[in-house]
Amino acid sequence: MRVQFMPTCLVDNMTPHVGRAAVSALEAAGCQIDVPEGQTCCGQPAMNVGMVDEARRMAKRTIEVFSGSDDTVVVPSGSCVEMITHHYPRLFAGTADEEAANQLAGRTRELTRFLVTDLDAPLRAKSDGAVAYQHSCHGLRGLGLAECADRLLEGAVRVEYDGTECCGFGGLFSVAMPEVSAAIMDARLDRLEESGADVLAGGDVSCLMHLEGGLRRRGSAIEVRHIAELLTPDEDG
Repeated sequence: MRVQFMPTCLVDNMTPHVGRAAVSALEAAGCQIDVPEGQTCCGQPAMNVGMVDEARRMAKRTIEVFSGSDDTVVVPSGSCVEMITHHYPRLFAGTADEEAANQLAGRTRELTRFLVTDLDAPLRAKSDGAVAYQHSCHGLRGLGLAECADRLLEGAVRVEYDGTECCGFGGLFSVAMPEVSAAIMDARLDRLEESGADVLAGGDVSCLMHLEGGLRRRGSAIEVRHIAELLTPDEDG
């Protein structure tokens, strides 16, 4: 199966190792991967602060970049997928680009959903230590990805940790309201450290970078990993 891969601007610029891990997981699942050149931001930050025209321009660029084929677009980020699948159709409703926006929205998949639901891939997350999982708000509430992460984590030792509460990042919210963002994060980190986890995993590097910054400032030894970094072929699958 051929797929197009969108690493996202954060992965590309800040955590390229996550992109490589996601590509390795897709290859292990039997995919042939194309990474179209010319990718930029999907437009979500601009959309979140009401800069609709700017968001539409970035979204149009994304549509053009991935229009070279009808292959599924796989993204290791629930927040970017939520933007494409839910907001692109609204941004271009009634315009000449409406059909192209709807078409891209319909063939874009978040990584864990694609592996679990589309492919039923024989991959499982494994770790040398106990894992706590932090859901992103967009992935959990916008896309309903909780079961996908749980399925992939069946091979890992899990700790009791409620990863459904917001980490406090919220994109530009953390810049506009840093005190509130930090307070939410600190509450999450208190629960995380109480859980006894050795590894904090998640599906969005934005949330993970936010929490990792807090952990490092605390001097914590808890490792932070995108779920793609934990995926290996399931020996029993």
